[in-house]
Amino acid sequence: MPTTKRAPEPKYRKILLKLSGEALGGEDGTGICPASMHNMAEQIREVRDLGVAVLIVVGGGNIFRGLPGSERGIERATGDYMGMLATVINALALQDALEKIGVPTRVQSAIAMAQVAESFIRRRAMRHLEKGRVVIFGGGTGNPFFSTDTAAALRANEVGAEVLMKATKVDGIYDSDPKKNPNAKRYSQITYLDALKQQLKVMDAAAFSLCMENKMPIIVFDLFKPHNLKRVVMGEEVGTIVVG
Repeated sequence: MPTTKRAPEPKYRKILLKLSGEALGGEDGTGICPASMHNMAEQIREVRDLGVAVLIVVGGGNIFRGLPGSERGIERATGDYMGMLATVINALALQDALEKIGVPTRVQSAIAMAQVAESFIRRRAMRHLEKGRVVIFGGGTGNPFFSTDTAAALRANEVGAEVLMKATKVDGIYDSDPKKNPNAKRYSQITYLDALKQQLKVMDAAAFSLCMENKMPIIVFDLFKPHNLKRVVMGEEVGTIVVG
């Protein structure tokens, strides 16, 4: 009898995807761009349909950033709380885009707001994953002075994700800014220590330390290329992976 060829299996079965607020804002990185939101939702559905458990942390930079706000006179902690609220707005927008294409989704917030989102409870998030739902984390860590990168590193380790995938507008980590230096070199793989020594801005120090201490691999890739998320999940060499 002829043998049936099995479809390739995903390399990663549980991922945490970090989406910046600017990515939700489309080309100019501000506000909420329906086309960008739809594109992201389609890519997320594509990997969920492979049986991959998907968790997402969203930023809020398309609406408000705490640090620039503090430079303009807003008290730093207040500015950070404002930024955390912006991430919940983005989480709800992404939930809407996902559910419109048939993907069951739950939003959990680190800041209690029962009318619009569940409060973050680790066991409840795990249960949602078991039921095939995508879980979106809003509200950052719930604490000022911590970025959404740190929230992504924290949640990835809490829920036992296999990898933290940081979606950006560039196709990986370079030794210098590729927009300013046409000869910038892109790394396909780099160690945590080398990234630190070269001061490559993969994530902020707190987030990076969390990943390094817990041996959580980080993949930085361009989400704006069609099917790139699926390619990363399948183990193709897309973007840059940071490992021990």
